[in-house]
Amino acid sequence: MWVLPLLGYLGLALGFLFLTLAIASGLYYLSELVEEHTVLAKRILTHLIHTIIVLQILLALLDHFPWRLTALSIVSHLIYAQNLRRFPIVKLSDPVFIASCALVLLNHWLWFRHFSAAPATPQDRYAGFYNRDELPTFTEIASFFGIAVWLVPFALFVSLSAGEYVLPSMGSEYATGAGSSFMSAGQGPVGSGGGRTRHKRSGTQTQGMAKAAVNGVRDWAGETGELLGLWRGGTTRPF
Repeated sequence: MWVLPLLGYLGLALGFLFLTLAIASGLYYLSELVEEHTVLAKRILTHLIHTIIVLQILLALLDHFPWRLTALSIVSHLIYAQNLRRFPIVKLSDPVFIASCALVLLNHWLWFRHFSAAPATPQDRYAGFYNRDELPTFTEIASFFGIAVWLVPFALFVSLSAGEYVLPSMGSEYATGAGSSFMSAGQGPVGSGGGRTRHKRSGTQTQGMAKAAVNGVRDWAGETGELLGLWRGGTTRPF
């Protein structure tokens, strides 16, 4: 057979393309919702972090998960919660944000190594971490990773807005680092006695990191297509 395998490869490529576009569209839509309902999004994220911490404790107590990894996961979620201090704005250079990114990778690697470790003996599966004879199924492991390891970091990625996308305005000193630049001509900073300076809150523009990533990929695809001659500048692009 020659045609059917080629047709199978084509179907896989189209399926991967459609799945990628669906994920990008979902991220864009969720980011739009968070921008419109920031207070509700922060409340949901806070409750979500507390719920996952409780689940981690229950897994350690009832299913005999390793306490060291459980403690690491709990500490990681407490650090994730620190990103909500100035929600939805976050500085990409903030040590808390950088530590959160590192903890996501560390948790994934340690838990993956834990679940992929071969049992010591058929009678002592998972080296005593479980009191049952059966190994966790793929569905159970995938559900644990999706809820207890990836859910909060993914929700933060969709919800937070990078400080680099915030224009200088009232209250944006944390995001832009321009706290000393709010000065009017011939006057000192606000609150220094040199006069008052008006700030336009309407000048603030925030853009979620997920939306920024989708827009960046879309712009890159559009420019690449123009260079390759797939379409001309100013014409309608594929997406």
